[in-house]
Amino acid sequence: MPLPLYLLALAVFAMGTSEFMLAGLLPDIAAELDVTVGTAGLLTSAFAAGMVLGAPLMAGLARGRSGRTGLLAFVVLFLAAHVVAALTTSFPVLLTTRVVAALANAGFLAVALTTAAALVLPERKGRALAVLLSGTTVATIAGVPGGALVGELFGWRSAFWAVAALCLPAALGIVRGVPAHSAQEDGAGRPALRAELARLGSPRLLLVMLLGALVNAATFGSFTFLAPLVTGTTGLGGLWIPVVLVLFGAGSFAGVTVAGRLADRRPGLVLAAGGPLLVLGWPVLAVLAERPFAVLVLVFVLGALSFALGATLITRVLYEAAGAPTMAGAFATAALNTGAAVGPLVAASTLGTAAGDRGPFWASGLLVAVAAVVALACRRVVATDHRSPPVAATA
Repeated sequence: MPLPLYLLALAVFAMGTSEFMLAGLLPDIAAELDVTVGTAGLLTSAFAAGMVLGAPLMAGLARGRSGRTGLLAFVVLFLAAHVVAALTTSFPVLLTTRVVAALANAGFLAVALTTAAALVLPERKGRALAVLLSGTTVATIAGVPGGALVGELFGWRSAFWAVAALCLPAALGIVRGVPAHSAQEDGAGRPALRAELARLGSPRLLLVMLLGALVNAATFGSFTFLAPLVTGTTGLGGLWIPVVLVLFGAGSFAGVTVAGRLADRRPGLVLAAGGPLLVLGWPVLAVLAERPFAVLVLVFVLGALSFALGATLITRVLYEAAGAPTMAGAFATAALNTGAAVGPLVAASTLGTAAGDRGPFWASGLLVAVAAVVALACRRVVATDHRSPPVAATA
């Protein structure tokens, strides 16, 4: 894989740390800013909503500019948002910084996905995506638990300062390692923006985006509320939260690694094997939540399954959007974060029910079950080999 892919993954690591670290910081943020944990969970949904809206908007704005220039601008904006977040004492201001950071993250990821696909041969998109997403999975292994531990020891604001600091080497890596221009930045032969957006009319593309959104909704719905489960029903102390997040991150890294080798040629295998297991896995975690050992094992397994399925589906989005070279990354980002926005809202709605802090995991099982039913009904679409003709030719 080309070196620029790993430099992009470094920036994704910084942004992924920010996106996921709130799972370990919500109780402290809620206590200091005098809001409920469920309300604090809106920080995750606000970030995801900004990603959904920002992905096509920012990708469109960056369309006529150098990829390196756009990527650098987004990283700097992301850094600034975290400085403000670390300084504020107002929950509404903190919520606003999450939206701004999300817009920057959305723009970066949309351009980075397109750049990553352009840096490799067409049949290796899945491998390239796996490298790029490794920044997110490493964030869940090291960055997010590290942020939770820093927050536990020095306060939640220190985690935001740490993310801001991570943006500095990421920005330097972009300047030094990402080509000023890529093949896709050559305007010759590139479709008009209207033509690229018209790809969203493809039922095949919309279907795969829906499946990716549902799986990611389940992932974020449960991940956001892991900390209350660990310290509540499971009965472990606050210092166990980073341990649980490390296990989830290690599982997600394993899942993305496996998916990266199979998503290009055998997507149906990943979905058929992992889907039913994930449908059962979230409810099993809810049932066994009082048993610490079972929770630790299941968190690893469910992290692997969630990211294997999610990465495979997002790879399918890139293939189905092959006729939209500058907006394909935006479509994939929007699909991921539609789920990330909806998932925590659905999960939070269960906290006040009899299910308590187990509720988010029952909800995640239901979301994946819906995805499984849709995928089964449309299995020929999601399992299509990557060597098949573009969507417009076959839809």
